[in-house]
Amino acid sequence: MAGKPVILVDLNVVLDVLQHRQPHYEYSARVLDAVSREQVAGVLAVHSVTTLFYFLARYQDNQVATTAISRLLSSFTVAAVDDQTIRTALAWGWRDFEDAVQMAAAMGAHADYVITRNPRDFKTRPIPVLQPEELVALLIQEDKPGKQ
Repeated sequence: MAGKPVILVDLNVVLDVLQHRQPHYEYSARVLDAVSREQVAGVLAVHSVTTLFYFLARYQDNQVATTAISRLLSSFTVAAVDDQTIRTALAWGWRDFEDAVQMAAAMGAHADYVITRNPRDFKTRPIPVLQPEELVALLIQEDKPGKQ
């Protein structure tokens, strides 16, 4: 990888960490850690942020939601979902429209990878799709001595 890779992180990876979902927690947490340590540049689609706030506020409270989103935004940037993003996602005709919007948002953010636990949901892959453990393995490989 030349330079710091840009990754769009799917909401399921963030939820793995916030909800300590097993057996996914470890690798999803390592992805978020790589973002916080600035080993990669992390991006979240705007609709992931609003959905996350909604769930946290509904099942916890607004303060918990505000704190969680603020913490994420200290490490992540937010990818816009605009008219062109929606039109691109619709044109693909994917069964899961939300996943199409994630991919289109990743394209708009010039992401190098989309990180998700559901790679088979991403039919069209203009950007490579990795599971959390695949990204972690890639980052470990890049950190090996003698690697350029």
